[in-house]
Amino acid sequence: MERDVYGEALYDYHVLRELKDPLRLHSSYGDIEEMPVDIFFRDETDFPELEHIALALCDGHVLDVGAGVGSHALYLQEKGFRVDALEISASACSIMERRGVHHIIRDDFFALQTAGYDTLLFLMNGIGLAGTTAGLRQLLRHSKNLLSDRGQLLFDSSDISYLYEEYRIPLPDHYFGEIRFQYEYKGNFGKPFQWLYIDQQELIKIANEEGWVVQILFEDDNDQYLVRMEPRKA
Repeated sequence: MERDVYGEALYDYHVLRELKDPLRLHSSYGDIEEMPVDIFFRDETDFPELEHIALALCDGHVLDVGAGVGSHALYLQEKGFRVDALEISASACSIMERRGVHHIIRDDFFALQTAGYDTLLFLMNGIGLAGTTAGLRQLLRHSKNLLSDRGQLLFDSSDISYLYEEYRIPLPDHYFGEIRFQYEYKGNFGKPFQWLYIDQQELIKIANEEGWVVQILFEDDNDQYLVRMEPRKA
């Protein structure tokens, strides 16, 4: 069975109040980054402007996809929203419960069958779980089944083309925003996973082909941008 090393690091930080080792993230473009675990435990005073805008735009029944340890779910819950926190890591779900998140769903997004959400929220590049551009098309089709008639998607992503210059590596044969990652903690490696960073042009092209209306709402200085999307009305 694959170890949930991401979850183990979250547990040590939250319950034991110390990390036994840095949480490292290995990437297919050659970088090994130390992940600051406290970023997952932020409260509203630490949310960047992009996240504040996204949270202010949430409407109705919200599904917080890839909820982590529940920072955004807790914020929305306190504002009186009906919010379901979707997370695949058992450790992260356990921590959410300890932190007071009311409605936790431990499942994979693509396996979820609950319909009628007014907002699907994917923050901290949560849309990346699509993995590939083909996976993004699948995610958009599945999202239509989960949304209410007035439903919307809110998410952020970024253009990472600059990384290939920075690391002086050739662009891959596949779409350059499709990255393979693997967590490492205390010498143990988690299961490798695909993650997607999508640039605005490619996103708009795919969204239009899949029948979505796209609004780019905000861009920061780090090539990150915030998107609101809704299915195109027939």
